Amino acid sequence: MPRGRRILVLGCSGSGKSTFAVKLQALTGLPLYHLDNIWWKPDRTHITREDFDRELCSLLSGPEWIIDGDYSRTYETRIRASDTVIFLDYSEETCLDGITCRIGSVRPDIPWTETELDPQLEALVRQFHSRNRPELLDLMNRYADREWIVFKDRESADSWLRALADEPTA
Repeated sequence: MPRGRRILVLGCSGSGKSTFAVKLQALTGLPLYHLDNIWWKPDRTHITREDFDRELCSLLSGPEWIIDGDYSRTYETRIRASDTVIFLDYSEETCLDGITCRIGSVRPDIPWTETELDPQLEALVRQFHSRNRPELLDLMNRYADREWIVFKDRESADSWLRALADEPTA
């Protein structure tokens, strides 16, 4: 079981953050918030940064939560408020496969169904390892007092979740 009750799930688009977070929520009972559902409207427009930051601040002030989403602009704010960070540190290929495979799927983490591969999303995935990942690794060092759980592949993450499900309840 993660030590804390304020858990972030971070990683590249397509890494499966939302799927992992849903499974973790089912095992822990913690409230789950998908940042994409806060930022995006069903018509694919978004709220203002100010409104997003206000909503995020409200979530972070809560006593317990799971929050999933990349939103690198808010990494440090979220990490500072968390006690546990789960980083899905998967390969570019895995994440590209993730965004391709979810086309046509109804998902709880976005307010629409993707019907085709978004070129902007593909570009974000291709840039993650050179832009976002180094920032996360730096924050991992700066916030070493947090519990960091890093998975390099889906199999390891799934195995961890299975072990968590098998833990005896208190």
